[in-house]
Amino acid sequence: MTLTGSVHSFDVSTGVDGPGTRFVAFLAGCPLRCQYCHSPDTWYRRSGRPMTADELMTEILRYERFIKVARGGVTLSGGEALQQPDFVREIFTRCHEKGLHTALDTSGSLGAKASDELLDVTDLVLLDIKSGDEETYHRVTRTGTLEPTVTFAHRLADRGIPIWIRFVLVPGLTDSEENVESVAAIAASIRTVERVEVLPFHRLGAGKYAALNLPFPLADTPSPSPDLIDRVHKQFRAHGLTVY
Repeated sequence: MTLTGSVHSFDVSTGVDGPGTRFVAFLAGCPLRCQYCHSPDTWYRRSGRPMTADELMTEILRYERFIKVARGGVTLSGGEALQQPDFVREIFTRCHEKGLHTALDTSGSLGAKASDELLDVTDLVLLDIKSGDEETYHRVTRTGTLEPTVTFAHRLADRGIPIWIRFVLVPGLTDSEENVESVAAIAASIRTVERVEVLPFHRLGAGKYAALNLPFPLADTPSPSPDLIDRVHKQFRAHGLTVY
């Protein structure tokens, strides 16, 4: 009996969801309600459509030759992919059987749900660290706490799994020097972190909030200035981290 997951959508991308050209599946459902979330349409499992592992693999394998030539792979994102850990494990296991690189895009908030068997077939984790302290983390996510993400990161490091840290830079929310220093210190303490991606906040998802009749919490927040982005890059680099 094949597993069934809730899949919101899928796409092919280059350079933004892991190395090379990748098939990216966005799974539906997320426990966090981040103020800067650009995909509120993925918050609930019911917002996706049921797909069996067979069905999703059929879509993935349409691109098998292309993504192998492009030295890419398969990324499972969300929402929060670890709301459906058994489905992730099944897809990644089948990808490995086909020689496809696997990447898990996650906040780490549900890292405890990732079994050792799932991590055995995970080649890379794109780990979204929302903030470096608990107070700011809760302000950002409105529902979550930082500790599970840090615990998960060290578990990944203990298993030798490469990590790309992602940090969303939001003026007035995540941009304080103290918060950035805390995120950088966490990242520098994890030995398998290969890079940090600083993602400047944007309002491109505002239309989705309007379509769902939801208020966009950061509707009046500007994108970070070049000077702010430069300062944050320098803070991460001062900890010996490679920054993109």
